[in-house]
Amino acid sequence: MDTDYVAEILKGSPRAISRVISWLENDDPRASGCMEKIYPHTGRAYILGITGSPGSGKSSLTDKLTQKLRSQGLTVGIVAVDPTSPFTGGAILGDRVRMGDIAMDPGVFIRSMATRGYLGGLAQATSNAVKILDAAGKDIILIETVGVGQDEVDIIRIADTVCLVLVPGLGDVIQSMKAGVMEIADVYVINKSDRPGADQLCAEVTHRVAQDVEIRARQWPPPVVQTVATENEGIDEMADAIQAHRSYLEQSNRLIDKRRERTRDETLQMIHYELFRAIKAYLSRDHRMDQLVSDIMERRENPYRLMHRMLKNYLRLPESDISLNAD
Repeated sequence: MDTDYVAEILKGSPRAISRVISWLENDDPRASGCMEKIYPHTGRAYILGITGSPGSGKSSLTDKLTQKLRSQGLTVGIVAVDPTSPFTGGAILGDRVRMGDIAMDPGVFIRSMATRGYLGGLAQATSNAVKILDAAGKDIILIETVGVGQDEVDIIRIADTVCLVLVPGLGDVIQSMKAGVMEIADVYVINKSDRPGADQLCAEVTHRVAQDVEIRARQWPPPVVQTVATENEGIDEMADAIQAHRSYLEQSNRLIDKRRERTRDETLQMIHYELFRAIKAYLSRDHRMDQLVSDIMERRENPYRLMHRMLKNYLRLPESDISLNAD
């Protein structure tokens, strides 16, 4: 008898959760049907993003923060986005090693996912994995990004609260300011604050926050918290800052606004992804794409005119909705 994976996920089955997430990562057609049935059961979990440069201690912070949340009786799902292995194409799974203290807790589910070349610090299937953990009843879902600098801003499209982790001595603050990463944070975490330069870094970030609040008239001034994750220092303050941001979002109705924006972006992204897959499959049959590339290279075809024709004929879009009207 076939397993009803949706029913098992709604019961919180780790096996069913893992199986369907694997289907998502591998573009298995069974995943789509499961997601349709799962979606009505989503929307309850609170989603945290933990982002920052490689080596900033994101995994250690995630580990300690999860322990704190578990002490409050909350269940936790963790999606740790790892770099892709150049040999297997899978996640390197380093985060599971560093989260050994919580890996065996039945109230915690940890999943490492490979980026597979997807920019933004997030795997393609991350948002769907979050929905699965949400439907499975997890109270809090933590997303730890791969740590790729300025490309990590995609985390704001998924998380309710984003924690940006900085450390003294890496020189990442100025780079982050230039890249715009500083603008995505709802909470700043100065980790490894037992190192020299931590107080100066804290002062610099605090000054930057004050300037930003004044210039942009931000309603939420992001707090700056100092931690030493390996010593479990500052974790309570970090948890309090996250809770304060959550309360602000809920009381101001900004949480509903953020989730509306997220739903809009996710829907457009899903349509974009599925259209791309459909057109790619169509062009892959009978070596059509190879012939088109040859025609373009030999100037018998124009890629802009081809794009226009594909949108008009294959997708049956009206002329007014096509941005480039080639002859």
